[in-house]
Amino acid sequence: MSSPDSGILLLDKPQGLSSNAALGRAKRVLGLRKAGHTGTLDPMASGLLVLCFGEATKVAGFLLDGDKTYLAEIFLGATTDTDDAEGEVIEHRPVPSMSSAVIEGALDGFRGEIQQAPPMYSALKHHGQRLYALARRGESVERPARPVTIHELLLLDTQPDRMTVQVRCSKGTYIRSLARDLGEKLGCGAHLSALRRTQSGPFALSDAVRLAELDTMDAAAAKACLKPADCALTHLPSVDLDADDSQRLQLGQKLPSDRAGSIDGLVRLYGPDGFFGLGEAEARGLKPKRLFRTSGR
Repeated sequence: MSSPDSGILLLDKPQGLSSNAALGRAKRVLGLRKAGHTGTLDPMASGLLVLCFGEATKVAGFLLDGDKTYLAEIFLGATTDTDDAEGEVIEHRPVPSMSSAVIEGALDGFRGEIQQAPPMYSALKHHGQRLYALARRGESVERPARPVTIHELLLLDTQPDRMTVQVRCSKGTYIRSLARDLGEKLGCGAHLSALRRTQSGPFALSDAVRLAELDTMDAAAAKACLKPADCALTHLPSVDLDADDSQRLQLGQKLPSDRAGSIDGLVRLYGPDGFFGLGEAEARGLKPKRLFRTSGR
C-alpha cells in the first residue's frame, strides 16, 4: 500500500524564488521533513521543479541525470557578468540585421554534443571554492569546457533585439552559457533574459501545481498531489513477482535469473502490494539493488 508521506511533487516554481526556498514552502505545506529537489532552477527562472519526499528521495539521482527542456529568451547586444539578466552589463554591442537563415546557421553550431564552459557565477568548485564565491570577490578563473549534449534547439521567435528558443539538453548544460556563446557566434554578445523549464525527465510542466495554489492547500490535499516514486523510473523494465519471491528480495536474498526473463540490468520490482524497489538482473540471478518502503503502481 502507498505511503502518504512519500512521493514526487511537480511544482511550478515562480520567478524570484530560489529552488531551496520553494522546497521549504512545499515541506511546510505537506508537513514532511525528508525532501530534496532534482535539479536547481535559478531564482530568475520559473517552471518545473521536481521535488521528492520521503522514500521517493531514493529516485532523485535518476531525475538529476535526465534530460531537461526549457523555453529561453536571449537578449542580444549586451553581455553581463553572470550571463543572465540578474548580472551587471559589462559590454554593449550593436545588433546587426540578421535573417532567419543566419540565426539558424549559428544555432546549428550548438546542436548535438558540444563543449561548453560553465559560467563564472555557478556552484561548481575551483580548488574547493564555489565559483560564484570567487566571482563575488571580483575574481575570475579559467573554467575548462565540458561535454554536454543539446538534443534539440528550436528557434521559436525573433525580434530585433532578442530571440526565443526551445532547448532540450543533457544534465550539466547551462542555458546561460548557451546564450553567452550564441551571442559571441552572432558577433553582438547576448545574455539569458528569461527561462522557463517545461520538462524534466519523464515529467511535464503541464502536470505541475503552482506554488501559490499549493500554499492554499491543507496537508491532506497537498499530499494527494504526490506521484508514486516509480513514476520516475518508467524508462526501466519491470518485473512482477509473487509474495514469496518479493519477500526473499526484501530480505536481501538473490532469486534465480529466470525471474527477470531475458532482462539484463536495473529493473523495477513489483509484488502483490505494488512497487517495492529496484533490482539488478544478471546471468547469476536477480538481486535487490535499492528497496523502498513505498508501494503502489
